[in-house]
Amino acid sequence: MNDMTAVITPKSDQWNADDFLSGPRTFTIRGVKINGGQEQPVNISLEGTDKFYRPCKSMSRVLVSAWGADATAYVGRSLTLYTDPKVKWGGMEVGGIRISHMSHIDGKLQLALTATKGQRKPHTVTPLVANGNQTAQVQSTAKPKKTPADWRTEIDALSDMAAIAVWLNDFAGMKTHDSQAARDVYAYAETRAQQMVGTTSDDSFDMDTATDDDFPGDRATQGAR
Repeated sequence: MNDMTAVITPKSDQWNADDFLSGPRTFTIRGVKINGGQEQPVNISLEGTDKFYRPCKSMSRVLVSAWGADATAYVGRSLTLYTDPKVKWGGMEVGGIRISHMSHIDGKLQLALTATKGQRKPHTVTPLVANGNQTAQVQSTAKPKKTPADWRTEIDALSDMAAIAVWLNDFAGMKTHDSQAARDVYAYAETRAQQMVGTTSDDSFDMDTATDDDFPGDRATQGAR
């Protein structure tokens, strides 16, 4: 058989970055299976879907930091997945799945994850709380909706690049970032960070990159190599 179609088609048995372009989704974990020695060793089955979530190394580290190394304890717990379009593989932005919220954590989880060789970036995970029979996201922004001017004022008040990095990570996990106005605000924050290091080079400040070793477990097109 010489048909290349099967080679380039994304894996249909797992969640890919493109599946979350319409917004984040919250799932309850049904089971976890670890197959050592494979490119994607962690297979997480989710309630309400036959597709697996196969976390990359960075998100696996998030899971261990939040819930411990015993994967059997993850069953019945919940997490929110979203697409981060800035994740890179092979130098190109292809998008990747990230975790924004998790149940069974006492407060915000702040982690420094590998972004590029020799560099780390902050990643924030916010708690999920039970709301009746449904798990709901705890939003720190459950206040009057902010305008783009409010966001820019908030960005201007940040004193250093690390603070902007945390702000960018938090903002990327919000549903509001889907609007054009919010994307402009995100770009404004990146520009402010670039100004702080005295350059406008795209390579000098990239908040959402990943090493080849840390990816492609959740890249947008699984068939690409």
